[in-house]
Amino acid sequence: MIDNQKTVLFEQMPVPKAVMKLAVPTILSSLVMVIYNLADTYFVGMMNNPVQNAAVTLAAPVLLAFNAVNNLFGVGSSSMMSRALGRKDYETVRQSSAFGFYCALFFGFLLSFACTVFHQPLLTLLGADANTAQATAEYLKWTVSFGAAPAILNVVMAYLVRSEGASLHASIGTMSGCLLNIILDPIFILPWGLNMGAAGAGLATFLSNCVACIYFFVLLYVRRSNTFICILPKNFRLKKAIILGVCGVGIPAAIQNLFNVTGMTILNNFTSSFGADAVAAMGIAQKINMVPVQIALGFSQGIMPLVSYSYASGNRKRMKDAILFTVKTLLPFLFCVSLFYYIGAGSLTRAFMNNEAIIAYGTRFLRGFCLALPFLCMDFLAVGVFQAVGMGKAALTFAVLRKIILEIPALYALNYLFPLYGLTYAQFTAEFVLAIAAVWMLTRIFRRMREGEASVG
Repeated sequence: MIDNQKTVLFEQMPVPKAVMKLAVPTILSSLVMVIYNLADTYFVGMMNNPVQNAAVTLAAPVLLAFNAVNNLFGVGSSSMMSRALGRKDYETVRQSSAFGFYCALFFGFLLSFACTVFHQPLLTLLGADANTAQATAEYLKWTVSFGAAPAILNVVMAYLVRSEGASLHASIGTMSGCLLNIILDPIFILPWGLNMGAAGAGLATFLSNCVACIYFFVLLYVRRSNTFICILPKNFRLKKAIILGVCGVGIPAAIQNLFNVTGMTILNNFTSSFGADAVAAMGIAQKINMVPVQIALGFSQGIMPLVSYSYASGNRKRMKDAILFTVKTLLPFLFCVSLFYYIGAGSLTRAFMNNEAIIAYGTRFLRGFCLALPFLCMDFLAVGVFQAVGMGKAALTFAVLRKIILEIPALYALNYLFPLYGLTYAQFTAEFVLAIAAVWMLTRIFRRMREGEASVG
């Protein structure tokens, strides 16, 4: 039977309180994930070896590719489940959760196999050279060859748990793995420990993701009597309605992520031609910039269950209020962070590696990246709303617009006009245009909802 607390959260709790109850745990788990990524960079940086730092940066697109599977089966299944909860269709919730889980497991093993068999062409594609290839390969061995399946399941199961409004439990599971990673990093990476360098960071990540998966398995077993999430094989069904419902939202989200991987790979390949110092500095700047990016992403993902449930149950006013509250909360915050990053870029870079060449690169890189922050707030929120209400085509349109039409061409043009330093302004170029498109699309959605309510009245 459905938990009364879930009904109160989705239907009766004041919108600001409901949004914060869903979003804050999601943001915290996103922040902890960023912190553990920063920990990899920080502890590897303590070795004062740009090659080891460059290895972590060059491998990043492969780890980002995991999010294609996470989005396909995590975002797709959770959106389907929340909408089914709004309709009180609990059998669909069970079948959607089993479908998402087993498909994620299969594709996790498939990624491990493919990256292991084709590791040499992969290293070339990532931009690794004779100096960085071995360290990059060692990092990928633990994070991908052994670690793809637990890394993907960790995130997908968090999405499944969050779909019922249990953001806190989803965040605890994610954060448990991240915190363990932070503890293990110095032991595995540094000379006073196992002295494994980048490979140690990969091993710490692999073990931490395994622990997070164990948490979610235990959670689902303990809560089996008061949850509709079920990953028993008997609930796995290749039903047309389930496949279309999950993939209709999940495929555009996955394609969006693959475009992100493409953009990052191009960025790293351009940067690698300027040497290991430039690659290491670019990685540091990207990781620092990911803190506010993940806050914005966490907020937009956190409110998805409330938006999905309200939309499916016909409570359009509650859905609109949740979206507007998020804009009023998130936008001023990101403006402030952008200003802080621009002023303090040098000090922030120095905190990770006290190397004058890397600090000089990193300062200019971070100042370029941070300009996009206020604008990506509207982009992320719009895409989150599209995913929540099942508008997969709109989400895909934004993904194509962001990477294929705007950011990737901007990378080539800006690198040609302003070699190396122009690269970091490509995201700002894309997000500025997308923010305008996001406001226009959300306004259209609100107008249609008003017209629908008027016609019913």
